[in-house]
Amino acid sequence: MSRKKIDHFSWEMLKGSTFLGQRKGGMPQMVGEFVLKKHGIDPHKDLNLIQNIDFANLANAFASGTGDFVQLFEPTASVFEQQGKGYIVASFGTESGHVPYTTFMAKQSFMKNNQETIEKFTRALYKAQQWVDAHSAAEIAKVIHPYFKDTDVKLIETVIDRYKQQSSYATNPILDEKEWENLQNIMKEAGELPKHIDHDILVNTSFAKKAMAK
Repeated sequence: MSRKKIDHFSWEMLKGSTFLGQRKGGMPQMVGEFVLKKHGIDPHKDLNLIQNIDFANLANAFASGTGDFVQLFEPTASVFEQQGKGYIVASFGTESGHVPYTTFMAKQSFMKNNQETIEKFTRALYKAQQWVDAHSAAEIAKVIHPYFKDTDVKLIETVIDRYKQQSSYATNPILDEKEWENLQNIMKEAGELPKHIDHDILVNTSFAKKAMAK
């Protein structure tokens, strides 16, 4: 998000700017750094990168005048644009490719002793993913609006429609090898990956495949 309106944005415009980033080592910051480097920008050399603002206060800091650009989540970004506090110029999500941004982890002992629970959870997750994929942004916005009571339902619809167009929503619970490797590449670029781990060492897709087969 830019403080000023930019009709024809290019990533080069970020060079020399003050950029409000996210916490070091967190997914938002790692994805952001990956995308910036992809476009030839070293976030620690080409930007005045600010990372000492707590996530909860990042939006308020930008609104009060700190920074030229900021990395924000939805629906905050769209709310700010609607209020004239900033302008959405690009999507890190689109630029980064498919990334397992949110995953579910469990110990092997838990998986062994609670297979039925995990199967039920995975079926519920898959059912929700399929529902989101099959329904319109307006229908989804109406359902989730109670979780965003302070945000206008039409604005939520706009955000969901944008995410759908960007293919941001996973349509199944499988974390495939390509997505896994993309995640590790992002972590490696950020200097947060001690060593490469093969997909089959840490990822169990059996529950997801079983849920999808029913």
